[in-house]
Amino acid sequence: MDAEGLKAIGTALSIGLGAIGPGIGIGILGSKAMEAIGRNPEAAGDVRTNMVLGMVFAEAIAIYALVVALIIKFV
Repeated sequence: MDAEGLKAIGTALSIGLGAIGPGIGIGILGSKAMEAIGRNPEAAGDVRTNMVLGMVFAEAIAIYALVVALIIKFV
């Protein structure tokens, strides 16, 4: 394999493995937030605020993986 092929494999692995964790985490977070709102509708505002904040932090990890993948691809 040449260097370009190895870069392509590294790029694919870094974004693939780097995005699977946040994807699963956001799914679980949304599921549990809907469960909490279903059990206590009066707390929907607080639950939603915390859910969005947690999703933002989880998505930041996926963005870091994207940056690493772009660095591998273009450097």
